[in-house]
Amino acid sequence: MAEPPAFNASIPNGGNSLEVDVNAQYAGYEFNYSYIVFCGFIVWLIIPGIGLLYGGLARRKSALALLFQSLMVVAVTTFQWMFWGYSLAFSRDAGPFIGSLTNFGMKHVLAAPSPGSNVLPEIVYCLYQLLFCACTVMIVVGGAFERGNIIPSLIFSFFWATIVYCPIACWTWNSNGWLYKLPSLDFAGGGPVHISSGWAALAYAFVLGKRKHHGEHTHGKPHNTTLVFLGTVLIWFGWFGFNGGSALNASIRAMLAAFNTNTAACTGVIGWVLVDYIRNRGKFSVVGACEGAIAGLVGITPAAGYVSVWLAAVIGFITAVICASLQNINDWMHIDDGMEVFKLHGIGGICGAFMTGIFATSSISALDGVSVYPGGIDGNGKQVYLQLAEIAAISGYSFTVSCILLYILKFIPGMNLRVEEEAEMIGLDKAQFVDEQIGDWSMFDTVPGVMGKNNESSGAMVTPMPKHESPETA
Repeated sequence: MAEPPAFNASIPNGGNSLEVDVNAQYAGYEFNYSYIVFCGFIVWLIIPGIGLLYGGLARRKSALALLFQSLMVVAVTTFQWMFWGYSLAFSRDAGPFIGSLTNFGMKHVLAAPSPGSNVLPEIVYCLYQLLFCACTVMIVVGGAFERGNIIPSLIFSFFWATIVYCPIACWTWNSNGWLYKLPSLDFAGGGPVHISSGWAALAYAFVLGKRKHHGEHTHGKPHNTTLVFLGTVLIWFGWFGFNGGSALNASIRAMLAAFNTNTAACTGVIGWVLVDYIRNRGKFSVVGACEGAIAGLVGITPAAGYVSVWLAAVIGFITAVICASLQNINDWMHIDDGMEVFKLHGIGGICGAFMTGIFATSSISALDGVSVYPGGIDGNGKQVYLQLAEIAAISGYSFTVSCILLYILKFIPGMNLRVEEEAEMIGLDKAQFVDEQIGDWSMFDTVPGVMGKNNESSGAMVTPMPKHESPETA
């Protein structure tokens, strides 16, 4: 096999396709970028998966807004990434804190070997990293559910990706970034994706304030467990690409990362269900099982390419047990983070990043043939402190800058970061969408001659069941 391609600064776009075959430099290495493109495709499924998960966790009257935003976030983030996001995060001449505008407007981003891996064309690397950014922004949106105005949330998404996500991605993954050089260990985004989004969602919930609650019995309860389950399944599937592709090649290390992803998700389910089983005195929760899977996935994200399969099982289990045990964290903090973004992604990401420093194993990272990253288990106790530095820096930066950005938007005349109380009471779906409904329209129909009564949770007309009929015969 020929030597892998090398970046040539004199032809930063990889060559003139009218004069040379730009594919020839990757001859024999095509399997790497074919694998990463596939991983990118399935990572995309995480975004509507989050929309379905959030939509199911919300009350019915505001669920459609979350499905809508999952598509709008992809659209806005893609524009931001093409405009300057990719350049700010991954330009080759970046400083330790943020990139330059060398690749502004996708300039030179095409056929040259990428800054992340020389066996990937830069256009493949750019697409893969774009989807990470979109997933992160969609997680953050959960902090505003049922009370955040949609247009301001999309404006916030554009600027949050620019001034929070891109700098943190540069710190962590750009070879010039200060966390990269420490080094802090973050295989697939424990810091840039989960810790940053968890703290940003907490900031969003803090700035907006709590939802109005006028005695609705469904306040704080998921309206559709099926949507929660379906969203979790898509997220779990997409996470194979999220972690499995973060080796940026098709090495054994990438295959192990995919195995570790499934392992941690499974032990996360076991851990959360165990806590629920004890708390609820022998009863189960489907939503709890789904949250356990998410917690396990979040915990293993920074560690997936650094730890053995049994340690991945430990990380998933411990992360889920810790997150499940923080059931009342919103009450303790006096915050209305109804989607539990901070608990699952902020706390879960911190757990994963910390345990990466303890459990990182040199022989595992070396499975790609070039990387050697020991952790505490290999005698490198210093790595634990470096992980704490990453956690503190990303947590502080994300929460502080997110709060500043949100307060700026809040006080711009006409921005209306939060919806009016009336819109919140009738639901975002009715207040901000055309004649569309999530679920069955027949719920709004009434039987002639029978007076319906209004259901506070969804605005639906519920027809009372005749007294002579039993549930089985109705």
